[in-house]
Amino acid sequence: MKKAKIETIRHSLSHIMAHAVQDLFPKIKFGMGPAIENGFYYDFEFPQNISISDLPRIEKRMKHIIKRNISFKKRKLEKKEITKLFRNQPYKKELIKDLPKNTASFYESGNFIDLCKGPHVKSTKEIDLTAFKLTRTAGAYWKGSEKNPMLTRIYGVAFKTKKELTDYLSKLEEAKKRDHRLIGKQLELYAIYPEIGAGLPVWLPKGYRMRRILEDYMIKLERKYGYEHILTPHIGKDTLFKTSGHLDFYKESMYSPVEIDKETYYLKPMNCPMAIIVYKGNLHSYRELPIKMGEFGTVYRYEKSGELSGLSRVRGFTQNDAHIFCTPEQLMTQFIEVFKMLKIFYRDLGFTNYKFRLGLGDPKKEKFKYCGSKKDWNHAEETIKKALEKTGADYYEAVGEAAFYGPKLDVQAIDTLGREESISTIQIDFNLPEKFDMNYVGPNGKKQRPYVIHRALIGSFERFFAFLIEYYKGNFPLWLTPEQVWIIPISPKNKKYCKEIYQKLLENNFRVKIKDESESLSKKIRTGQLQKIPYLLIVGDKEMKTKSVSPRFRGKDLGQIKLTAFIKRLTIEIEKKK
Repeated sequence: MKKAKIETIRHSLSHIMAHAVQDLFPKIKFGMGPAIENGFYYDFEFPQNISISDLPRIEKRMKHIIKRNISFKKRKLEKKEITKLFRNQPYKKELIKDLPKNTASFYESGNFIDLCKGPHVKSTKEIDLTAFKLTRTAGAYWKGSEKNPMLTRIYGVAFKTKKELTDYLSKLEEAKKRDHRLIGKQLELYAIYPEIGAGLPVWLPKGYRMRRILEDYMIKLERKYGYEHILTPHIGKDTLFKTSGHLDFYKESMYSPVEIDKETYYLKPMNCPMAIIVYKGNLHSYRELPIKMGEFGTVYRYEKSGELSGLSRVRGFTQNDAHIFCTPEQLMTQFIEVFKMLKIFYRDLGFTNYKFRLGLGDPKKEKFKYCGSKKDWNHAEETIKKALEKTGADYYEAVGEAAFYGPKLDVQAIDTLGREESISTIQIDFNLPEKFDMNYVGPNGKKQRPYVIHRALIGSFERFFAFLIEYYKGNFPLWLTPEQVWIIPISPKNKKYCKEIYQKLLENNFRVKIKDESESLSKKIRTGQLQKIPYLLIVGDKEMKTKSVSPRFRGKDLGQIKLTAFIKRLTIEIEKKK
């Protein structure tokens, strides 16, 4: 017998879960239940509140149904007839009404029916009882719209074998330990206050210190490669966003306008239009190009409340933007240069778990529904490929993943669960140069259209920090961590020497703190470990006498060493960004 695909098994399990819920809660109202990556979910309107404590009971009922070896049978009826079958299910009736054809298919499995086009397993005996688990509940608006009722979504994970499930659940536990929302709170890096607003994070002192370190690092790196920096306003006139096309295609993700002096303004959703205006402020010759313009610009985009999550999905965020204006002939050298900067940045942060994805246009799309000409697209795509080959980059192509305005290279970070997340990007834009009629004077004295490269090495600081926290589990590299050293006196008589150490470390630009609170030594050490402080210096009489320190590096006792040797150790570690 041919084995069912895992996607089919997951889809079938969503139906079996709905079947089990129907048995346990007869008055249940059904939403939808698809297969998703690593599992499945189903949305319900329950007659009473349920929680994660109800999941074992539902899971037990699912296993009872599976053991009965129930067949999945596909049926088709006219919409009028199928509506009668779901007469007590308002959400299903709404789905039936929206169907384009006059007939609809549904699946019957035992005493359960569900509107569905399939496919499903032939019978429940194809499903391994030990290879799935219900994991959590969440709120979900019907059809994803906040205007609709909030339903209860139950998630499950499923695999072909018990071992695959066990391995995944182990990774899931590790992912929970790395959750940036928990670590961010524990280390006091950022906070989201309801009084300020959902999706609008506040950088707390330690988190902001880290952010400034990264900003200073990036400005230094960019200036080394000839970038100049600008800072544009948070709001702009509606005419700017009409010209850019944002008001035509992006308005739903923009905040409502404000009226000032009888003119309409919007919070900017992107920095690009303002950078273009700065470029157009002067007439440029081909001799000036490339022009490299960097910005740490804060933008605002409306995200649905149900999609907000810590720092990874927010409504206000700052992008490490840069716009490179160059000639077509300079495209390859500029792309290679940006790629080199990207590799330096990731090396210094110690990142290794990522892939490069080249987003290409899809030539099958009717009338080539992209900005710019096919000639420009072909030139850009071929140039990027050659540039990547010259750098020896390991990348994969993704047809159809290009933006509508141009091809792009994304850095896909891979998390604990093996999921990919775009955190850095290099994009070519054929849209804005045309919309804003950008030009430069070529060698022949005639106006020519520049190429524009959008480049965000950090992407958004907020999303990048979410990834950074989870990647390091809060144990950041010494050069980046907000507090590098804690000095812990064993007794009050050691405080004077602790202040000497403190002063010496401050003089060498280390981020240091004396922990002289009236707490036990063991408690201070334990607190330092929980706060992920890289170096804890235990200072007692022996250290005073020998002008030394006894450092503990992330829990490991390094023994007694001279203060000068310790300073040298830290200096080398920071310089080499180990």
